[in-house]
Amino acid sequence: MKTLKIPFIEGLETLDYNELDLAMEIGGAKGYIDTVNWPDEYPYMPDVAFSIARSSTHIAVLYHVRSLDLRACALEDNGPVWKDSCCEFFVADPADGTYYNFELNCIGTLLAAKRTGRHDAAHFTADQLSRIKRFTTLPRKQRELNGKIFGWSEGLCIPMDLLGIDCENLPSELRANFYKCADLSAHPHFTSWNPVEVPSPDFHRPEFFGKLIF
Repeated sequence: MKTLKIPFIEGLETLDYNELDLAMEIGGAKGYIDTVNWPDEYPYMPDVAFSIARSSTHIAVLYHVRSLDLRACALEDNGPVWKDSCCEFFVADPADGTYYNFELNCIGTLLAAKRTGRHDAAHFTADQLSRIKRFTTLPRKQRELNGKIFGWSEGLCIPMDLLGIDCENLPSELRANFYKCADLSAHPHFTSWNPVEVPSPDFHRPEFFGKLIF
């Protein structure tokens, strides 16, 4: 099981993208989405680094991607963003055995839900989604470009109370995983930070989450 310690950065929820990128480069914990879980069928691995940190009230995750192809078709939140060039953060609720999935396509369309499994989800409301700060270095427009290398960055700043966390009484750890996918791109892939040891692509497997230490 992979492990990261989440560092503290004061006021990160107030930062714009450039400020957050610098703060995370200096003070964030860094990891790589470098596990090709199903190499026979989906051998392609893009170059994806991420960083994570927290403030008193928020957790921020920032991704830097260098990948073949660029697909961005989903424009409505809670739509099929996983079909696009997409980065994902799944994290278990520390109290009740459920988990949350945050899936952000490369132009900032977000799917977020509280789940007991793939087929049992309570999607976040518009009010809940509005509390999550999003970042992307790409303009918000649809496109599907293949056969070239593209570099882009994106991120989320999530209030911890949306994750079932009491900011005044933090848990000692969280279980989580980080993913990169693009189901309908010319080079589909399903890579992860912590390995997912099942026969076919399935990120909704909290038993394979890694560990984040406060």
